[in-house]
Amino acid sequence: MFFWDPTMILIIPGLLLAGYASLKVRGTFNHYSQIPTAGGRTGAEVAAELLRRRGLTGVKIEPVSGMLADHYDPRTKTLRLSPEVYGSASVAAVGVAAHECGHALQDQERYAPLVVRGAIVPVATIGTNAAWILFMIGLFTSMRPLMDLGILLFLGYIAFALITLPVEFDASRRAVAVLQGEGLVMPREAEGVRAVLNAAALTYVAAAAMAVLQLVRLLMLRNMREE
Repeated sequence: MFFWDPTMILIIPGLLLAGYASLKVRGTFNHYSQIPTAGGRTGAEVAAELLRRRGLTGVKIEPVSGMLADHYDPRTKTLRLSPEVYGSASVAAVGVAAHECGHALQDQERYAPLVVRGAIVPVATIGTNAAWILFMIGLFTSMRPLMDLGILLFLGYIAFALITLPVEFDASRRAVAVLQGEGLVMPREAEGVRAVLNAAALTYVAAAAMAVLQLVRLLMLRNMREE
C-alpha cells in the first residue's frame, strides 16, 4: 500500500533495485534459454534424474502455468516447473530446475532456514495486509497503539524476506554443485547456470531491501505524527 508523503523518497532506491533485478533476471534467463545443453535433457528430465540420484523418489514433478513461476512445495512434496523450464533443454531451464531440486534437498535435510520460513509464511502473509491497514488507521486517527501494532505485524514480513535470502542462496549453491557433481552440465554450461541463478537471487535481495526501507518509512511516519 502506497500514499505520497515526504518519506516516499526512502523507497525510491528499493524501487530502482527491484526494477533492475526484474530486467536482469528476465534478460539473463532469455539469453541462456537460447543456449541448449550438450546433454539434451529438459528441465523436467534433469529434475527427475537429480531427485532419483539423491533418493527423493517421493517428490512429484508437475508443470505450472506462468513465466518463471517455478517453485517447490514442501507441504505436498511437489516440484512445479513453468513451461519455459519443464519442456526446455536450455542452460537456463536446467539451472532453474536444479535450483528447485535444491529446495527439495533442503526439505529432505530439514534445512533450518527453510523450516523457519515455512513456519512464518502464514504470519507473514496475513500480517502484511493487516499491518498496513492498522498502521494507516492509526496514522489518520493519531492512535499510536494501532501504528505500533501495524509495525509489529510488519516485522513478520521483514523476517520472512530476510530468512528467504539464505534459503535461496543455498538452493542455488546446491544446484550448481549437484549439476557439476553428477556430470549433467559441462563447465561452460555451469557458468551459464550460475549467471541465471545469481540474477534470480538479486530479486530476493531487492525484496528484502524494499521491506527494510518500508519499515524505516513506517517508523518515520509514526515519529512525525508524534511531533
